[in-house]
Amino acid sequence: MVNEQDFLAAYDPRDYPAIAVTVDVVALTIRDGALHLLLIRRGEQPYAGHWALPGGFVRPDEDLAGAARRELAEETGLGDDRLGRVHLEQLASYGAPERDPRMRIVSVAHLAFAPDLPDAAAGTDADEAVWLPVSGLANRELAFDHRQIVADGLERARSKLEYTPLATRFLGPEFTIGELRSVYETVWGQPLHAGNFHRKVLSVPGFVESTGASTERGGSRGGPRARLYRAGDAQLLHPALLRPAREEAVR
Repeated sequence: MVNEQDFLAAYDPRDYPAIAVTVDVVALTIRDGALHLLLIRRGEQPYAGHWALPGGFVRPDEDLAGAARRELAEETGLGDDRLGRVHLEQLASYGAPERDPRMRIVSVAHLAFAPDLPDAAAGTDADEAVWLPVSGLANRELAFDHRQIVADGLERARSKLEYTPLATRFLGPEFTIGELRSVYETVWGQPLHAGNFHRKVLSVPGFVESTGASTERGGSRGGPRARLYRAGDAQLLHPALLRPAREEAVR
C-alpha cells in the first residue's frame, strides 16, 4: 500500500469535478415592532438586480463561521465588539447541482439574529442593502434558491424560541416579561395571552432571573412598574414554550 506522503505527492485535484463553497446568511432582527430580514440587491451577474441573502465564497484562509461573520459585517458595518453579540449558527447546506448557473456550488447557510442591528450598508458586490419586513417577502423575487433558505431560516428561528432561551438575544441585558412576550409574538407572528405567557416563562427553570429592579414608570395605561429580568443560565427550556397551534396539537 502506498504511504500517505507518496499518495499526496501524486494527488491531482484536477482529476475531479470542480466545486466551490459559499456561505449565505439569514440575518434577522426586530425593528419598529416587526421581524426584519437583511437582503442585498446583487450588483453583479448572475442574477444582477435581484434580491439575495448576504453571502459569498469562502476564502482559503477562513472557516465557514468566519466567512459568515465576515459577510454579515460587510453588509451591516458591525465591528468585532458588536458582532460578538450576534447569535450565529449553521442552518443547513444546499447543494442542488443546478442551484447556481456558474458552476457546482454548495452553500452552507447560517442563521443570525441580534437586537438593534444597524442600518444596512451595501458591500462591494451589492448595489443596495436593506432590512425588509418578513411580511413583505412575497413581493420580492429572490436569487438562486434563497427563498427556500429564508423559509428554512424562519422556521428554525421560530422553533428555537420554543425550546431554547434565544429569544433573549433579541433584547438588551435587562427586559420585562412583556418585552420578551413581544419578541415571541413578533417572531411567531401571532398574539399571546399575557398572563399565560408570564406564568409559563417564570415556570421554566433558568430561563430568566430577576434583577431585583423595576422599570422607572408603569405601562402606557398606568399601573405598577414592571419587574426587570435578565437571561438565566438555561441552555434548553423545559418545559418548552410551544407555539399555540403546536400546543393544541399535543393536548
